Amino acid sequence: MEQIDQDRVFEHADASALGGSGRTFEGCTFLRCDLSYADLSGQLFIDCLFRDCNLSLARVANTGFQDTGFRNCKITGADFSQCRDFGLSFSFSGCILDYSVFHGKKLKNIRFEDCSLTECDFTQADLTKASFIQCRLDRAVFSRTNLSGADFTSASGFSIDPENNRMTKARFSAGSLAGLLDKYGLVIR
Repeated sequence: MEQIDQDRVFEHADASALGGSGRTFEGCTFLRCDLSYADLSGQLFIDCLFRDCNLSLARVANTGFQDTGFRNCKITGADFSQCRDFGLSFSFSGCILDYSVFHGKKLKNIRFEDCSLTECDFTQADLTKASFIQCRLDRAVFSRTNLSGADFTSASGFSIDPENNRMTKARFSAGSLAGLLDKYGLVIR
């Protein structure tokens, strides 16, 4: 039987409090939870908020995230490419997402604000109208990625090949244009 948790607050919870494949969380808030290495596979999170949580290396195979927000969370090494596609919608603010994978995901209008995205993999993702506000993108991988209308005006550290990505109407600041020319080995001062 499927377990549904609605409008609950989970504070200082660990992985055992969220156990069980097929569990649904709707309108729940997770505060200061240590979910590192947690197996969240097969679970569904609808209109949930994770705040000040550690989800490093959490497994999210076939996990659904619908209108779910992450605030000030550590989510290093998460493989979001394994999440459910249906209704996938989340946002990140003040999060550390280093080494996470978004390969092939449709993430139109996704919002990253004040996040570290070091060595994240966005290969073949659809990031149409995505926002990378005050984000660090050191060694993040963009390959065959749809970046149409994406906002990189306050992002830094990125290296994006315009010939290998769709970038119509993507926005950049004049000071960050060097990140679009890295492959040419130019010295820009």
